[in-house]
Amino acid sequence: MARTKEFDPEKALQAALELFWERGYEATSMADLVDRLGIARASLYSTFGGKHELFVLALRRYIETRRPSPLEILSQPGPALPAVRALVEFYAADSMSDPRRRGCMVVNAAAEMLPGDEEVTRILDANWTAMETALASALTRARAQGELPDDRDPRALARFLLVFLQGLRLVSKGSPDHQRLRDAAAQALSVLD
Repeated sequence: MARTKEFDPEKALQAALELFWERGYEATSMADLVDRLGIARASLYSTFGGKHELFVLALRRYIETRRPSPLEILSQPGPALPAVRALVEFYAADSMSDPRRRGCMVVNAAAEMLPGDEEVTRILDANWTAMETALASALTRARAQGELPDDRDPRALARFLLVFLQGLRLVSKGSPDHQRLRDAAAQALSVLD
């Protein structure tokens, strides 16, 4: 007869996500995970696999559960350019409001594990591609609605904003200077004028 799990796998995965986000992949040991999740090492392995498999699950969960998600912000009905501006403003405000300065788990994973980890590369590339596509779509709508000049390239602007937003998240980890982030966000928004 199979034993029933004595822990909630969803709560354990959330606890792992928080630990990896706080410390990173390399600085998180299996002993740390056992302690934080409050489960036996054998249960951790049988439920999630090894440390890398658990990290991948936590990273996917982070991407899937961010609220508001960038795609939600960009797909609001009505004028498109205010949604793009709202996304940039959200990233800046969110980056400044984290007292632990954890940054973004996606950016953290990229900085720590790329190049070299093919699975994480695929996850991050899919995430960035989805965000770039959503930005390009919103900017194309903005241009069609007369909110953005006709000579602006929505795809190039989307790529610029994607790279800017990821850089903003990285800088926010190391810099307590909120004015630096506000000024950078204002300059990024100025390309939309």
